[in-house]
Amino acid sequence: MNNNNFCVIMAGGIGSRFWPLSTSATPKQFLDILGVGKTLLQLTYERMKKICPPENFYIVTNAQYEKTVLQQLPELYPYQILKEPLRKNTAPCIAYGNHEIRKRSKNANIIVTPSDHLILNEEEFLDTVRAGFEFTEKNDVLLTMGIKPSRPDTGYGYIQLREEITEINSHKINKVKTFTEKPELEVAKMFLKSGDFFWNSGIFMWSLKSIDAAFQKHLPKVYELFEAQSELFVLDDIYSECPNISIDYGIMEKAENVCVLQSNFGWSDLGTWGALYENAEKDEKSNAVIGKNVMTYGAKNCMISIPDKKLAVIDGLDNFIVVDSPDRLLICKREDEQKIRQFVNDIKFKKGDSYI
Repeated sequence: MNNNNFCVIMAGGIGSRFWPLSTSATPKQFLDILGVGKTLLQLTYERMKKICPPENFYIVTNAQYEKTVLQQLPELYPYQILKEPLRKNTAPCIAYGNHEIRKRSKNANIIVTPSDHLILNEEEFLDTVRAGFEFTEKNDVLLTMGIKPSRPDTGYGYIQLREEITEINSHKINKVKTFTEKPELEVAKMFLKSGDFFWNSGIFMWSLKSIDAAFQKHLPKVYELFEAQSELFVLDDIYSECPNISIDYGIMEKAENVCVLQSNFGWSDLGTWGALYENAEKDEKSNAVIGKNVMTYGAKNCMISIPDKKLAVIDGLDNFIVVDSPDRLLICKREDEQKIRQFVNDIKFKKGDSYI
């Protein structure tokens, strides 16, 4: 295992589209959403530990989740939990990780990954990461994992490929031509048909030198905020001045040395109950059921999540989401899941913060 391989796991989101299980107190990355006995964060860490040494991990999360991360990842030390005082999107999050890694190794190779993605083919994923590290170690590039699309999904960003520049262990790497955020359905269908577009996974790889140079060129203020206070590091001050900007908008869509690593390892960003439904095992009536004591009668095409200790009988529902928690219950049509964010906003306004 290469001691210069570092992993930054981004674990600060709230995951409001996974309400009612995901709440501000316990977001989805800290939950066993898949019903496998491990949280999404734990699955991400265990997957990446096969390539990066435990001491080379940094978990970037909101300050309120520090204890939760340490409880779920007891191998890590408190200094490996980077506590953001404010949510300022992914660019400041990554800059913070870079700042800490720089103290350890100026020759670091880094993978940045969200904490809440589903990876179905772990061995293929690890082979892909190894190929990516081999490439970023030798080249001044910003590498993003592009996922071969299986359907015209409007919930993902897309990357258009240019010419292939190399192949490492059967993994093709191309130059990037364009990025497109969450297109309309007809455009997504055109992307799928062309074969030139891949889903943007939000998983990035680069050397510390390459990402530092990119920050200095495209987001100099963010870079300077972290580096100017190397002796008097006041995180609250840094984050209060940082722009709220994603790494995609801030750097990836502007840089000229962006490449895509073609990937096909069974991926979903698990952003919604619908995404979980698409990737979950289903019964003979096409119900995806999480929970040991769920009985269905005439129900079909449903996404159902019930606590193991609760018995649930569901009769006659077709194409619904049913999610139960100790003090919250969601029942809505699968086709209306985009309304969940509005539900959460309405609950906050009418019932206060205790239910979200």
